[in-house]
Amino acid sequence: MTDLANQSCEACSFDAPKVSDSEIETLKGAIPEWQLLERDGIMQLERCFTFRNFKQALAFTNRVGEIAEEVGHHPALLTEWGKVTVTWWSHEMKGLHKNDFIMAARTDEVAK
Repeated sequence: MTDLANQSCEACSFDAPKVSDSEIETLKGAIPEWQLLERDGIMQLERCFTFRNFKQALAFTNRVGEIAEEVGHHPALLTEWGKVTVTWWSHEMKGLHKNDFIMAARTDEVAK
């Protein structure tokens, strides 16, 4: 498991500080396959995972849901035949928090 995936998520609220540009650069290095996107002015992390069929994609979706539920931090999950798109951002604060990078790293671990 990566160092980032081993870190603890912290509770965050709408007024929690977003990660800075320099923090993004550092944290992004641990999750190189994730894309930084901006939707409706909100920075997000997104990655598409591919599978051989719908059953495997659905199983992955459920595993990601389980790790999200453990920490109370939930992504957007789009499950399709052979593909799952996972998008992390901190909904309350409308941006990226370190938790999003931690959970992206943990999602990578689920995919292994």
